[in-house]
Amino acid sequence: MERMMEPSLTDIDDMIVHEKMQAALEHQNEAWADGMADGIEPEIIADAAIALAMRETIRLHGEEGAEAMLNSLRERMLAGEFSPQRSIQ
Repeated sequence: MERMMEPSLTDIDDMIVHEKMQAALEHQNEAWADGMADGIEPEIIADAAIALAMRETIRLHGEEGAEAMLNSLRERMLAGEFSPQRSIQ
């Protein structure tokens, strides 16, 4: 009888991070929709969200950590990860 492999702790941690990311994105989408409903332009909402994210990242990880995050985001952007035309499978 074949026994299914149990997920490793790393796999479980990855799943937890993925679930938290999905929940965070849902909250961000709700905040975005609320801002739009209040008549705030998307560019202003985006600027405010990025500014808040940067302040929190610097508070938690310092300027070097924030710079590393920005470099990672730049690479992901150039790879098309955030493109609206990107299909998620």
